[in-house]
Amino acid sequence: MDLSPIWLTLKLATITTSLLLVAGLPLAWWLSGRRSFVKTIIEAIITMPLVLPPSVLGFYLLLAFSPQHGLGKWLHEVFDIQFVFSFKGLVLASFIYSMPFMIGPIKSALQQLPVSLAQASYTLGKTRWQTFKSVLLPNIKPSLLTAVVLTFAHTLGEFGVVLMIGGNIPNVTRVASIAVYDSVEQMDYASANTYSLILFAITFIMVIAVFIFNKYQAKSPLE
Repeated sequence: MDLSPIWLTLKLATITTSLLLVAGLPLAWWLSGRRSFVKTIIEAIITMPLVLPPSVLGFYLLLAFSPQHGLGKWLHEVFDIQFVFSFKGLVLASFIYSMPFMIGPIKSALQQLPVSLAQASYTLGKTRWQTFKSVLLPNIKPSLLTAVVLTFAHTLGEFGVVLMIGGNIPNVTRVASIAVYDSVEQMDYASANTYSLILFAITFIMVIAVFIFNKYQAKSPLE
């Protein structure tokens, strides 16, 4: 039983979630503010992976970053970077494809916070960044955890988009979902079942942990 696809999937999910957390927090904070046409366009772009077929997104990423033309050719010639059929490509595709799962819950939670929280912080002389870090973030812990878990779990199950841009290279781009598909194609149902059970167990444990944490956070101090 080759467990390398499992470790590669966990590595991909960890890197993708970490990058999205760093990039998604300030972006979600900015989007949660006053509405504008530019923000509407950006939100629509971020939401597109939720409605687009993964193969469509993967196909356009494949075209955009192909080393034969366009942006991909420029990156390859100038920086010697190739995203197609590489682990870096999987990270790029997962970053784009899982972005709404990170930004959506955080943005919604920030929008639901009372405006008085930030205003009180400003009157005490706190900057916008200090207010965000010390006042707003501590009040959205459940949503923040939910965003992290959703992003991680979603990355674990990605198939179409990572297959299109990464292919099926052992120890490089062959993640667990592709290994399941390969095993079924080869009628190796035992291996497919093992890969599937491991992914199911990891995802189930994470979701249960989120429910327990959120239930604990919702309890009042008197309970």
